[in-house]
Formats: sequence, C-alpha cells, structure tokens
Amino acid sequence: MIDRSKVWTGDINRQALDPQPRTTIGLYDTTLRDGEQTIGVVLGPEDKLEIAQALDAAGVDRIEAGFPRVSDDDFHAVRLIADAGLRAEVWGFSRAVQADVDALVELGVRASVIESPISDGKLDALGVSRDTMLDRIRSAVSFAVAHGIHVAFFGVDSSRADLEFFDRAYEAAVEAGAAEVVVVDTIGIATPEAAALLVSRALDRLDVPVHWHGHDDFGLGTAAAIAAVQAGATWVQGTVNGMGERAGNADLVEVALALEALYGIPTRLDLTHARRLSRLVAEKAGTPLPPWKAVTGEALFTRESGAVAAQFHDPPAIEPYASELVGAERGIVLGKKSGIDSIRIALDRLGLDVPADRHAELLAAVKALGTKHKRLVTDTELRRLVRKTTGGTDGT
Repeated sequence: MIDRSKVWTGDINRQALDPQPRTTIGLYDTTLRDGEQTIGVVLGPEDKLEIAQALDAAGVDRIEAGFPRVSDDDFHAVRLIADAGLRAEVWGFSRAVQADVDALVELGVRASVIESPISDGKLDALGVSRDTMLDRIRSAVSFAVAHGIHVAFFGVDSSRADLEFFDRAYEAAVEAGAAEVVVVDTIGIATPEAAALLVSRALDRLDVPVHWHGHDDFGLGTAAAIAAVQAGATWVQGTVNGMGERAGNADLVEVALALEALYGIPTRLDLTHARRLSRLVAEKAGTPLPPWKAVTGEALFTRESGAVAAQFHDPPAIEPYASELVGAERGIVLGKKSGIDSIRIALDRLGLDVPADRHAELLAAVKALGTKHKRLVTDTELRRLVRKTTGGTDGT
C-alpha cells in the first residue's frame, strides 16, 4: 500500500469519493503480447524474459507471456517465462481457434485468455455469424478447461457489441468453463461511464471475476480503467508505458498510481520500480517516452521555471506526490526560464562559489545562452559562464 504521507493531493478527492471500495485490484500485464503490437516493435525471447522478470520484481500479479502461435520465437518466449520461476502467474493468449489452444496445451500453460470478437462489426468483417462464433467460444473454452487451463474469456470489441449478444457471449463462455471474463474496449471508444456500465452488466449476470482491458484512442485509457474498478472490476489489464496498437493500451503504472494515490484503492505494485521498469521497456522496444509523460516522464520532478525554483525547497508546494514513490529524483535545470533561485541551487549543487551580487549577471548569461541555442544550459556551460562572468574559479 502506498505511503499516504508522501501523497499531497489535499482532501477534495476524499470528499468527492467517499465511501469508496477498498478491494485490492489485481494487475494483469500484457506488454509482451498487446504491447508488442506497437508498430515496429519486436521483442525477442530473451528481451521478453528480462521484461517479465522486471514485472515480477515490481509486483505485477499476472504476466501475459505471449501468443504462442504467432511465431516460433513467441512460442519459445512463453516457455522461457513459464519456466523462469516467477512469483507472478504466467498467462498465455489464444483465439477461440483449436490450433491456438493446442499450442497452449503443448506448452503446458496453466492459465490463458481466450479471445473471440463479439461485435457485429467484427463478425461481419470476418464473415462469421453470431451462432457460429458462440459455437467457437464454447468449443475452445471447454477444450482448454478440459486440459487443465484456467480460462478468462476475452470478448473482442465488447464495447461496440449489441448488449443482448454481449450477454449471450459471456454467458456461453462461463457455461463452457471460463473462470473469469474480460470486458474489452478494443478500439478505445468507451467513456468511463460506458466502462462502468459494461462491467456492471457483466457482474450482474455472471458469478466470476471481471477484468477491464482498454485502449487509449481518446486519451481515456486510465480514466476508463478507474471507472471499471469502481463498478466492480477486480482486474485491470494494461501495458508498461501504455504500449500497444494505435494509441496504445491503458498504462498499467499510471492506473496503479491513480488507484492508490487518488482513490485509496490498493494494488500490489511496488511503484518504486516504476521508472526502472519504464526505462527497460522503452529501451528494449526502441520507443522513447515524451519527458512529460505521467508517472515515468523525465521532466516530472525537474524544474526550469524560476518561479517554481523559488519553491523547490518545499516539494508539496509544487508536486502532487513525492518523487521517491515512483523511484525518481528531483532536480533543477537551467535555461531561458530560470530565475535567481535556479542559479543559487545549481551553484550549490556543483560546489561553485559565486558571490550573491553576481548571480543576476550570471542568470542573464544563462538566459541568453539558453535562448540562443533553444535548449537547456549544461553544467559544463555553466562552469564556463561562471569563469567568464566572475573572472574567477569555477571550483574545478
């Protein structure tokens, strides 16, 4: 559970939200399958194993190791991860197709998502009738369960499905032996209210745990996941860094921090691993993050603005939570927007002795250099400016 003393969000959320559920939410990571569907990303088996080990160390409950039928590499990756002795549950992925389930059985996978499209738009695109798809769902789920696989049925595009068929598809899967179900916003179109409606509908009709799996096409991935949890979903599926097709999936770390810090709903994720995990995935996938990205962006605890630097000594005045909660460090950088306090803090950090009456002159030089090059001023450049401005030593 998060250290509440390091969360500085005031009292408004409690007033708006109480009473609030406090059930611990399970986190199901699909970086190695859905995340790899990001355009141009290829993760080899060893890459996937390293990421899985990092997810496990961070406390992720379930790791979707991959879709074994995609390639020999994916088959091998699932085996590597399943044999790695992780604390997390290792899950597979399969369509409601016999050959896919056969691959799970061959690997000895103990738990898996089994997916099937359930919206009329998807069924029409495939040229498959509703009744035929129901037969496929029943057949695949029952076969997997008969071979000892714990199944979560994943209704593709369920957020655009006819609600009557939504009910029929999930009921058919549970009757065939699915122990859990996943409500899926495949195209990222669900508002938070729609996510809550769909999860509530599933819970009203089924006596099994419900997951939420959402995408971020309208920028609502995290909000929809939170709404799903408030409606009773006990599992959230997502990826590290929000990787995935199109606009990506809900970012699992963002969801976890929002649940814990804003809603007081616990997860088992150790958020101090957030940055390390994010950097590893970005490096392996070759997908750098924008510096302003929530939770893991490099700019979140770094300040250039002089007005903010004047309050840098008082973190709650300028930040919503402590940097150490997510494994980050605070810092001041210099550039066009710096102020006198920025100069003082930077000089102290570098051990540079510059008289206070020369700080304004040095600030002017920093601003001029930052403006000229349209970037930050480096420590080396600051030392050079100290020599030029003061005519003295830069402390080196």
